[in-house]
Amino acid sequence: MFIGEYNHALDTKNRIIIPSKFREELGDNFILTKGLDGCLYVYPLGEWKVLEEKLKKLPLTNHNARAFVRFFFSGANEVSLDKQGRVLVPQNLIEYASINKEIISIGVSTRIEIWSKEKWVEYNESSVDMNAIAEKMSELGI
Repeated sequence: MFIGEYNHALDTKNRIIIPSKFREELGDNFILTKGLDGCLYVYPLGEWKVLEEKLKKLPLTNHNARAFVRFFFSGANEVSLDKQGRVLVPQNLIEYASINKEIISIGVSTRIEIWSKEKWVEYNESSVDMNAIAEKMSELGI
């Protein structure tokens, strides 16, 4: 399980460090793709396969389903760590997530999210009412 929040930076070769606490669970190869809310998602291959199977079952005739599948698969890259625990982030994903220099990596149970520091601060300072969200989650049995 991925948990925690870590600060890192994008280097001049578009590489970021994956926190050491995340590396073992990620394995040698993993998926880096566009995420929701303007961040990037990192999935271990096993978790990606679970998501892939769910997405494959969506109806091809549904416009929203096609758009959602395109979104995740078009941005997906199978990547691996170098010896220093860094991963090369493709330029299109850097642009998508508005990453300039500083990044925040957060563990979100089965995936990692990579945020530009600016977007993460903005997200946390936004008008998201966690109390209201918690009430909605209780309706879902959480």
